[in-house]
Amino acid sequence: CDVANMLRVQNERMDISYFPTTREYTQQFGLNKAILDSLNKEIVVMHPGPINRGVEITSDVADSKQSIILEQVQNGVAIRMAVIYLLASKIKHHED
Repeated sequence: CDVANMLRVQNERMDISYFPTTREYTQQFGLNKAILDSLNKEIVVMHPGPINRGVEITSDVADSKQSIILEQVQNGVAIRMAVIYLLASKIKHHED
């Protein structure tokens, strides 16, 4: 694979438990250094943040040279600001 896009476990939004424990989730779906090393050496690791370090992704992977998580988070903020600006300007034009 060329990209590993990890997502945060959102326990606070779950009415039911999809997995019995955080440990089980980590064992089944978590990305760690051993798994990363077995993949394409050019792989890019993404995660929109915030990260539950040690759950969906380990710190050594999040901080690795393959990780573009910080850039993804920074770009996500800029994109959301641009979308809000464009939506707000459309609302203003409809009011005029």
